[in-house]
This record gives sequence, C-alpha cells and structure tokens, in this order.
Amino acid sequence: MMLFSELERIGDGKITQLAKDRPIDFLIIDSRKTLLAERSVFFAIAGSRNDGHQHIAELYQLGIRQFVVEKQIDQKIFPEANFFFTGSSVAVLQFVAAAHRKRFNLPVVAITGSNGKTIIKEWLYQLLSTDYNIVKNPGSYNSQVGVPLSVWAMQPFHNLGIFEAGISRPGEMEKLEKIIQPTVGIFSNIGSAHDEGFENVTEKINEKLKLFSQTKILIYCADHMLIDAAVKKSKIKSLSWGIAPTADILVTKTDSGYYFQFKGKSFSLSVPFSDKASIENVLHCIALMLYLKYDAKAIQKRIAELKSISMRLQLKEGINQCQLIDDTYNNDLAGFQISLDFLNSHQKKKKTLVLSDILQSGMSDSELTKNIFSMIEKSGINRFIGIGSALFSNQKFFTSISSNAFYRNTNDFLNECDFDSFENEVVLVKGARAFQFEKIVHRLQRKVHGTIMEIDLGKLVYNLNYFKSKLKPEVRLMAMVKAFAYGSGSEEVANLLQYHKVDYLGVAYADEGVELRKKNISLPIMVMNSSEESFESLLLHDLEPVIFNLKTLQALIHFLNHRECKIHLELETGMNRLGFNESELNEAISVLNENKNLKIKSVFSHLSGADEKMHDAFSQQQFAQYQKMYETISSSLNVNPLRHILNSAGILRFPNFQMDMVRLGIGLYGVDPTEEKNSPLLPAATLKTTISQLKKIKPGETIGYGRKGKAEQEMTVATLAIGYADGFSRGFSKGVGLVLVNGKKAPVIGNVCMDMTMVDVTGIEVVEGDQAVIFGDGLSIHEVAARIGTIPYEILTNTSERVKRVFVSEGI
Repeated sequence: MMLFSELERIGDGKITQLAKDRPIDFLIIDSRKTLLAERSVFFAIAGSRNDGHQHIAELYQLGIRQFVVEKQIDQKIFPEANFFFTGSSVAVLQFVAAAHRKRFNLPVVAITGSNGKTIIKEWLYQLLSTDYNIVKNPGSYNSQVGVPLSVWAMQPFHNLGIFEAGISRPGEMEKLEKIIQPTVGIFSNIGSAHDEGFENVTEKINEKLKLFSQTKILIYCADHMLIDAAVKKSKIKSLSWGIAPTADILVTKTDSGYYFQFKGKSFSLSVPFSDKASIENVLHCIALMLYLKYDAKAIQKRIAELKSISMRLQLKEGINQCQLIDDTYNNDLAGFQISLDFLNSHQKKKKTLVLSDILQSGMSDSELTKNIFSMIEKSGINRFIGIGSALFSNQKFFTSISSNAFYRNTNDFLNECDFDSFENEVVLVKGARAFQFEKIVHRLQRKVHGTIMEIDLGKLVYNLNYFKSKLKPEVRLMAMVKAFAYGSGSEEVANLLQYHKVDYLGVAYADEGVELRKKNISLPIMVMNSSEESFESLLLHDLEPVIFNLKTLQALIHFLNHRECKIHLELETGMNRLGFNESELNEAISVLNENKNLKIKSVFSHLSGADEKMHDAFSQQQFAQYQKMYETISSSLNVNPLRHILNSAGILRFPNFQMDMVRLGIGLYGVDPTEEKNSPLLPAATLKTTISQLKKIKPGETIGYGRKGKAEQEMTVATLAIGYADGFSRGFSKGVGLVLVNGKKAPVIGNVCMDMTMVDVTGIEVVEGDQAVIFGDGLSIHEVAARIGTIPYEILTNTSERVKRVFVSEGI
C-alpha cells in the first residue's frame, strides 16, 4: 500500500498541504467516477477540453481528500485535504503506477501495433486464464493515462500480466515501458493509424519498439517486412512467425487450416476464423503459446473455443421498455468498475444489476463479496441479482439493497426468474464467460429484424469534447436531439449528454420533449416548433417553447392566463423560415412588456450558409442584423437573455460569433457539415444489415420488381434485410447505391423493395448471414448521400425507428 507522503519520493513535485497521511488505494482522473472516495486520490488534469481543477470543490464535498494538482488552489477552504503540486498530473500518475509495478516480480506480456492489440489481449486472456491469474487492461485502456490505471490493478495474487499500449507521437512509448516493464512483447502489425504524429513509418515502428527494450523475447510476424527489418536492426531477441522462410515459426496455409514448423517439430492447427485480421491475431496468440511451451493438442483445444466477441459495452433495446447493457464477455474487478460507471451514466432511472461470481480474483469468497458490495453501494442500484456459488453463499452482505435475489447458476435463474418483472429500467448484465450470460441477454433483449444502427457512444463523447474545445470558457452548449436524435435514438443520446453536463437540449416538437421527460431527462429543453395544441404538454412537462411570430405569442398568453412560462424568441435575419421580422419587433416588445409572466430564456437566429465560405459575407450580415435586433429587445425590456446563432458548422467556422451559447447538432454524430477533408470528427453511426440469401443468376435473368435488374453474365446476388421502409431510399435502385460487403463495394441491382434490397456480390467471398454496411467505416455517409443528391442529415434521420439501435461504448 502506498501512502500520500510517498509521492514526494517518486513524483516530480511537492506536497503543499498534508492534513493527514492516508493510503492510496484508488486512482481517479474522472470527477464523475468517485464511488470509492475515502482511499482515492484525484489527479486534476488541465486538458484542452476539460479541466479537472474545476471539480475539486465538488469532489471534496463527496469525500475525496487527496489531490494531485497542476494549478494553485486555495487550500484553506479544503482543511482536511492533502495536496501534491506538480507540473504534470499525468506524469505523477505514471510515476505512481511505475512504482507500484516494481513491487511485483511476474511475467508481463506487452502488446503494441496499429491494429489488433485489444483482440490479441482478450484472446490471450481466454486462452491462458485457466492456468494463470491474469491482470490486464480493461477495455482499450492503452493510453498515457489508461496504462497506469490498468497497471495499478496488479495485486500479489496475479501471476501474469497482459497489457496493450498505444501511442500517437514520439516520446510516449518510453513512458509506457517504464510503467508496464514487460518481459514478453508482441508487435501486432503496422498501419496508418496516427501517421500524422510521425515523420514516416520507420520512425513510428522504432518508437513502438521502445516498449520492448528490456523484454526477454519479442513475438512478431516476419511477413511485415518493415517490422522485420527494424527488429533485426534493434538487436532485440525475437521469435518471429510467418510464411517468410526466415521466420522462426514457419506457417503454411492448407485446405484444412495451417501447418506449423518450429524447433524441428511440425503440426497442423485449424482456426475458427476466415477473415485476415482475425487469422493474424490468433497466429500471434499461437506463437506466444508455443513460447510458453504449450503443445499442439492443448493449443488446438483452446483456440477452437475462441469466439469473435465485442470488446465494448453494448446498450440494447430490452423487453418492456428496458435498456440492456450487455457486458457478458468477462468479469473482473477493473472491468466491473467501468461497467458500473457506464450504468451510472443513466441517471434517475431504475437500475438493475445482474452479476456473476468474479472468478480467479485471488481473494476469499467473503472478502471478494465485501469488495463487490463496496463498489456498488454508492451506485444507486435498485435491484441486485447475484448468480454463482460465491454470491449465493454470501448474500447477507447485500441486505441493504431493497430488492435482491440469488441463484446458484445461470440455468436456475433462467428457469425461476419472472422476466415480466423487468420493466422500464436499465439492466446491466455482467458475467464471466463460464456463466453463459448471453442466454440471459437473449431473454431480455427485444426481438427485431437483422438491420441495426450501431451508435458508438465513445465517439459521440469525443465529438462533444472536440466541439467543447472550440468554445470560450463561458459559452454554454445546447445539444440538438430532434428527429429521434438525428436517427440515433433520443433517450440514450440525451442520457449521455445529461451525464456529460451539456447545458440545454433542443427538440423539434413538444412530443419529443415529453418523451425525454418521461425518461427522466431533467435538462432544460427548448422546443423549436410549438403549436397551440401542444401548450398544455409544454407547461405540464416544463418545456420551453420557441416563439417566432405574434400569432403564437398571443395564443400562448391567452392559454397561460397569467401563469409563468419560459420562452425563447427566434429572430428572422435572412433564413426566411421562421422568426420575428425587424418590423414586428416593436409590437412584440409591447406585448412582452405587458406580460411579465413570460420569462425570456434566450433570443436566437440561424445562419443560413455557415457551412460554405461563399456565404461568409452574408453570414456576417446576418450576425450584424441579429445583434441589432437583440439590442432592441434587451434595452426595451431591460433583460439580458442568452444569445445564440451558431450551429455545428458555425462553431467550426465562426468562433467570434459564439456569444452566450451555441447549438450542436449533426456535428455531435461525427458528420462535418463543412465537408472538410481530414476532419477530426469521428462518425458515430454505422448502419448495417445481414445477407438473408445468396443466389446464382444466369445470363439474361432479371432481378426484382419491374425486372429492372438484368444479369449480363453469370452473377451472385445477395438479398439484404433492408428496404425503403427502413430508410434505404428507392433512389439507390439500379446501381445508384452500393453497400460494403466484407470490405468490398457491392452495387444495388434492380429496384429497392419495401423490406429487401438485392446487391451484386459477384467475386466477393461471402456467405449467408454476413453483414453488409450501408454506411460506416469504409463507406462514409457523405458518399452515400452524394449518390442520390442529398445530404447526410437526410440519410441519418430517414433511418426508420423499426431499425434496432445498438449502443456501444469502451467505457465512458
């Protein structure tokens, strides 16, 4: 155990206040994740997008008493706190983790490369966990802060570490090497990721090789010639594999699998994958197992049980209006904390936790159960379901949770549970693989057809933070979640935005706002289009209507009958859509002066051409007109409501127009409305479907309604489970549209049907059940929209609500 006073010995900085020397058990960098306050230390990081120092007072109130800071703090108002002042909180976090690592003498595998790090790590965990107590990164915690947080989880009962490490610029890997201190290395491959941070590929390879400067052995694929050359030049002791004749483990593809030659022995193995990336990843795992002296029979048995699984939390639609967090891959304490954090992001909703025993923890059942309870005690869990002999035997620790149930195994739960009791709640299903919790997810998940819209919540948060980084400190942010959150799912996205503390939400119609209120969204909500029929709902659910003409203003006043209501005024400055014209202002001001029960929260307008440089002069003109009209309202009514005019494109292109608030819409979802090349935004939505059937079509035969598709030669046609009723426009018919099948583009053939679409997959390796990407990685939504002469907004929002939304996350 490390004491706070030890920081001066290992970290670059000094203790500026030591109220009481306390132990350090938990390291925290996120102010929202403070379940274990008493023995925690918070590292306040002043980042470009968020500043942890702004949350110190809040954390102190929650019970945190130990802080590492980069800025001068008024310590007198925190009399019970310990403070360590440093030039870099991240550096101190790394020093702490490195010092912790030195306390343990165990083999540690370190993995780096451009792709495959997380898959290799997780597969090695599957392959080796029956023989070792393994500590590893939870999720993809491979960054300059993720690695130290992962290594901190190392405990005396662990006898193997497996850590992945990622970098984006020179100088980073040496820091991670000092933290991980690996004994065995795996270099997965080299690709284009983070090329912008390096002068060339060789520099990037050499930087990654610094992770293995002290390893006993480095495993890599000799077929990657640049890696092979760099390893040989580095003199790092290595074990290579590949088809290259110089490889230490010679691998040859056969009809039934792969033939291996190593140290005078030869044997064959079959692998349960066919795609190139998975094969390369599993061959890295096989090479490590050979190094660890596993025989061919043992290797074959274990790799046969490997499965392609999601490395991310998945948020799915459940039965009876439930939301389902699927985390059925593995169960360890570090991963459990991430899952709880994700569950806690769903605020003010009934929360249920279904948890299996945590296997191979190194603790007694009683000690482990107490630890689990301490982690969930402050999580606001309303119902706890424990499955496994350890939890069943120690259920006495959970009596303070109002509703709880325990089962000896998964089958008992499936047979005895009343699944109708799950209703309008968020359910976290977290279990070790041995418990087969995927059976529970299958019972709890709402059944829909095979087309899904996958929303990456991690990318949404990245985009949100990117736009926040463009704002001046005092500027507020309104997130637009109209049109079913641009097709992404309003409730889930709104929950995430509320968790990340945006200031306002914006919807198009009152019923959208009402649904959010029903889902416990408490943020202020502005309603863009308000009708007289919606006034009752607006008032009942504390929604704030936009008033854009005198008729609506008078109708609202009549309805209110002196009751108070918050409103927003929209001004017409050149969009010619909605809003008060300048000629109407005096009359509107007169009416507002007589009705003080109307509280003006904001006055705003729209830039009609913010996304295109050719309209910049007009945007300047609009902004000047807006300022003039706002000043008239403000001075006449003696009020100073919030001012806003910028949308996503405007935030990127007009920083001087930010005023009091901005409105973030489609940019949140990773669509750059300026269509800038090399945009830093990350597309968050992927629409994908499945191949229902494959057919061989003879020359001269026709395909689809109206016989609009015709085979000029023998072709293979795939029928997809998506049609215009799902939002895939008929405009994509007859070769206009295309989809991505196993990385290859396949054109639409014939007409798009209501529920199905046929595509030409001739020459593509494909089987029934494979996925087809409608838009996503490899097929951008901009390209898809351009094919039918529309914009990404329309493609996103046209995706039908019958298409299941699946939300994935790497631990937000």
